[in-house]
Amino acid sequence: MLNSADSELTPHRLAQIFLVPKNSLHRQYEALRAFFVEGLPSTHAAQRFGYTPGSFRLLCHQLRQNPELEFFLSSRRAPRPHSPKDRVREQIVTLRKQNLSIYDISRALKEKGEKRSPVAVSLILKEEGFARLPRRQDDERPHRPGALPAAVADVRQLDLSPRQFRTPFGGLFLFLPFLARLPWKEIAQGAALPGSAMIPAEHALRSLLGLKLFGSRRHSHVMADVFDPGLALFAGLNVIPKRSFLTEYSCRIDPASYPQLMRRWFDAVGRLGLARGVSFDLDFHTIPFHGEDALVEKHYVSKRSRRQKGILAFLAQDADQRVFCYANGQVRKQDQNDEILRFVAFWKEKTGHLPTELIFDSRLTSYANLSRLNQQGIAFMTLRRRSRKLLEAIYATPPSAWRRIELEGVGRAYRTPRILDRRITLPGYEGSLRQLNIIDLGHEEPTLLLTNQLQRAPSQLIERYARRMVIENSIAEGINFFHMDALSSAVAMKVNCDLQLTLMASSLYRLLGSRLGNGYEVAKADHLFRDFVDATAQVTLTEKHLLVRLQKRAHNPLLLAARFEQTRVSIPWLGGKQLRIEFD
Repeated sequence: MLNSADSELTPHRLAQIFLVPKNSLHRQYEALRAFFVEGLPSTHAAQRFGYTPGSFRLLCHQLRQNPELEFFLSSRRAPRPHSPKDRVREQIVTLRKQNLSIYDISRALKEKGEKRSPVAVSLILKEEGFARLPRRQDDERPHRPGALPAAVADVRQLDLSPRQFRTPFGGLFLFLPFLARLPWKEIAQGAALPGSAMIPAEHALRSLLGLKLFGSRRHSHVMADVFDPGLALFAGLNVIPKRSFLTEYSCRIDPASYPQLMRRWFDAVGRLGLARGVSFDLDFHTIPFHGEDALVEKHYVSKRSRRQKGILAFLAQDADQRVFCYANGQVRKQDQNDEILRFVAFWKEKTGHLPTELIFDSRLTSYANLSRLNQQGIAFMTLRRRSRKLLEAIYATPPSAWRRIELEGVGRAYRTPRILDRRITLPGYEGSLRQLNIIDLGHEEPTLLLTNQLQRAPSQLIERYARRMVIENSIAEGINFFHMDALSSAVAMKVNCDLQLTLMASSLYRLLGSRLGNGYEVAKADHLFRDFVDATAQVTLTEKHLLVRLQKRAHNPLLLAARFEQTRVSIPWLGGKQLRIEFD
């Protein structure tokens, strides 16, 4: 019995299947059959099946030229030749069935001369329906050459048994006579630095300091040195901590610990004989920040002459010793004017007296704070910002009011500037200030020097402020050698931590330079590093001694003159072994 759907398929409706084809191949067949078999005129056949007369004549021409032309698709595709892509695909499938990862498969194909990237292998496996491999154990992975895993840093595994090795960090042992006299445990505990049984706080601090002292090997490259026994021995560990620990450690330090660490380090290096001057150069330095932290403020970056996001650091340098003695990397924009007063309080607390003289730039503080410095009896020099109105008044001054002076203590081309010495008052400043308007000093516009030193000779004031450029050179040294701006390092150091390490390394290099003498008292850290610290040494551990034999170098006679070969100091974190330095 037919259902209702079958009853509707009348002969007329079935005939329409042939007269009104649904696809192009069927329509082409029916049109040609109507013309060649049924004898229908070409114009009528073209009109019935939706062709134009011209296109239908072309279709008939193609059939006459190739009578074997097929108008229906074959039910089975003809076999295709085996392509190289198919062979590679089969190899990939076979290798995956052996439990190989996409990287292993890519490597295996490369050995057979078929280059496929891991991404390409992954796409092919996905098309073939393979899921990702679960994470495998080391014994499940195919054996191949790879990096050797370094031991885990653990002070309890420190090997002090007699042995001998060579190290490219031999010059670091020149700092051990100073470091061995420092109370490391008291410094670390007083600053509440974090530590553990495996890596105590003082060992972690020495590890970071050793990498900072060896400036050419920025701590972002520490993974290349984890096998070096000399660097580890300097810190008192079996191996140097890896970058993951160093990053984590700097993040674990409480920000309140840094002022305490700075104070305790200041006292400790003072007892080692680091001299202290009375005149100081002060400056701000913006460490550029390239992240998306909304709390990071915009500050002026002098080397780029623009304002951008960055960490504002305050630095104070002893002008006589040319060493950083104070640093603060936690300065906020609303507090930056008062940072100079915090330095004065720090110096009074640590030495018992106020700084004698402070030299700084115009953007460092406010006029009200200048008045506070004057009331405390602190001499200062700074620059005044040049406004249009101020410059118009200076240019309107008649030439007869200017006086030419000669500079003697400054090595420069412009040694005979003209000055206009005036007493002025400023809003927020109690009393009068001395303003020296200076031209013919090599600048396009006049230099406006402000000071509360009313009786000092103008030439002495200008010569002293010119020496302030030393701090800018020292900041450049900190950027280039101590890597203060390297926030994109693989070791993501906190700015405060890196700044404090720079402070510590600066004082140690100054102690080394002071002991060497011969002009090295004021030499830059990179100069000392190049001549003395960047040296290979052969280290010999005996039952009672640590013998460091430095390679033959041109500057070794200066180390001999400084009596480094007479070094006889016990190293507390190396089992009390006595350090001896020898030379080839």
